[in-house]
Formats: sequence, C-alpha cells, structure tokens
Amino acid sequence: MSLKDVFCQDRALGILQRGLAAQRTANAYLFAGLEGVGKYKTARAWAKLLLCQSPQIRKDKSGSCADSCGSCPPCTLLEAGSHPDYVHVYKELLEYTKEGKGRKTPVDLPIDVIREFLIDQVAIRPALSQRRVFVVSEAEKLNVNSQNALLKVLEEPPHYCTIILLCTRLEQLLPTTRSRCQIIRFGPIADERIIAHVTGMGLGTREATFFARLAQGSLGWACQWARLEQNGAGLFETKRGLIAALADGRLEEALDLAERTGGSAKQIASAWADLDKATSKSDLSHRAAKTLLQVIISALRDVTMVHLAPDRPLINADQPEPIARLARRLGAERATEAVNEGYEMLRWLEDNVNERLIFERLLLRLARSAIMVTQD
Repeated sequence: MSLKDVFCQDRALGILQRGLAAQRTANAYLFAGLEGVGKYKTARAWAKLLLCQSPQIRKDKSGSCADSCGSCPPCTLLEAGSHPDYVHVYKELLEYTKEGKGRKTPVDLPIDVIREFLIDQVAIRPALSQRRVFVVSEAEKLNVNSQNALLKVLEEPPHYCTIILLCTRLEQLLPTTRSRCQIIRFGPIADERIIAHVTGMGLGTREATFFARLAQGSLGWACQWARLEQNGAGLFETKRGLIAALADGRLEEALDLAERTGGSAKQIASAWADLDKATSKSDLSHRAAKTLLQVIISALRDVTMVHLAPDRPLINADQPEPIARLARRLGAERATEAVNEGYEMLRWLEDNVNERLIFERLLLRLARSAIMVTQD
C-alpha cells in the first residue's frame, strides 16, 4: 500500500504533497469525508511515507510526488502490521486496556482507549523511524471527555509525532478539536470507478451497478456489500424482495414487513460477522440495519426521479416495474417527504434508537402516505 494506490482523491493528496514539499507537514490532521472513500487507506499510506527511510520522488500528471519506497525495514514492518512507531487507534482496543478485559465494545470511542493508546504514548520517542504516527478511526465517536483529554496533545504534540483523525461527521467534533487540526476533505468516488472495481471483484454488472449507486460515492461500502454477496448473504435478493414489498404494501402489512426487515438485518449482520471478526457485533448489527434503511431510501429517491427527472438513472434500475408501481402510489411531494423521513431514521440509528422501532415507524408512515395518495 502506497500513495499511488489511492485514487479519486487528487485534491486531498495534493494538499498533503504540497505541505511535505514545503517542509510544513502538520502534527495533527483531520481527514473528513464519507465512510469508505479512502481516508484510512490514505492515512496508512501517508504514515508509510512519513516513516520510510528512503522516500522516492515519482512523476505523474500533476507533477512530482513523494512516496514510500516499499522496501526499507520501516515499510516492510508497516505492511506486516508490526511497525513500532505506527499506532492504529480504534474502539475495539478497549479489550486490551487495563480495565477493559471482557467489557462490551461501546458505541462511543472510549476515553480509556484514547488515554492508553494515544495520550500516554505520544511522549515515547520513535524506536525505528524519525517519527511516530497515530491514526484514530471513527473520530466522530469521540465523546466530549475524550476530545477534551486530547486537546493538549493536539495543540502541542512532540515534534516527532503525527496524529491523524478520521471522521465522517465533522459536526460531531468540538470546534476546539477541529481548530487544532489541518482539515483534509475527501470527496465521493465516481460511480463508474466503483462499478469497475466491484465487477473486478467478480460481481455481475447488475449487482455491481446497484451497489455502486446505493453507496453514493463510497467505494468501501460497495466493496463490503460485494463481499457479503459473494459470501452468500443474499443481500441483493433481500433488497429485491424488500422493494417489491414496498411497491405493493398495505397498511395492515406494514408491521409484518418491519419485522421481516429486522429479521433480514440480523441475518445480514450474522453473515458480516463471518467476514469481519475485528468489528463488534453491535456495530455490524448497526451496519446491516443502516444498509436496509438505505435500500428503502433508494427506492423513495427513485420515485422522486420518476416524477421529477425521468431521464436520470435509477438506483434500482433492475426493478423498474416495482418502482413505477410505488410511484403511482406516492406523488412527488410525499415521496420527497418520505426520503427526508428516511434520513431522519438514519440519524435515529446513529443515536442508537431501537432498530425495530425505526423500521416500524418508517414503514407505517410510508404505508399511510401511499393510502392517502390513492384516496386523493
């Protein structure tokens, strides 16, 4: 893994490269953007360059760029996951804190993890390279106490220390946290690049197109769904069944559909656990529920496109008939309201509201809206 392997993030890489060329690399970065657009990949490749003993200068269309050599001892150790000067901080490390044995991984990033794996370690001088690099995943889950504990380290880190916070929701971070970091923004990845990558993994064009459009610029999400599909989770068929049920659903069936959708989310989470053993089961359950919520929102978005922009491609292009039936039951205005309702339910999910309650509320309101349009 090196910086040349990062694609569709030229602006972010350009900022990093210009800072390096001017010998003005930051001690604290905040990589902000959608989940799955390459923030961690870039952070790891940037760390590899900072720790490399023999950086290389390569030429590309944007000019000269520095990159890691890939063959020196620091590069080899980082690729092997054993570089003593590279620390990846994430909430599942709670198990390895002094008081964390047997504790359930929480929703927030625990202060114990931040204290023991970052704050207490920044004073330790590099063992092999000229720098030490700390990468903090899911920084948006740092609570107020954790952020306040980090402030001094972010403001006055040792000269040999680089801290990179990875964040999907900047508004979740305190202004004091944001002001102490150089913010590097990461944009969404084009659908065409995602489709090409996912089909390269062995997925069919129909499935790859759907996952790419559903991902809304997140290659990481699309790849995770592709791996689930290849592992037999049946995610694509689950979404087809869900959208067909939405198109023909009646009010008296809404609660049953919500229960079935919750059951599907549990099955998907179980399949996810077989692929991702490092992530807590609660987080995987959350991801599965979020995926099915996004499927529902994608159908509602397609309905708005049918009414307002019929030339735009559908996310669910493989199911034009169910989308058309749903469009006849929902007008443009109510479909737009339903999309907003869906995004509100996503926020509820982020706030750890019960998943069954979320599906029940959304599907009941959607069924009522469809009835009202039919009566009109």
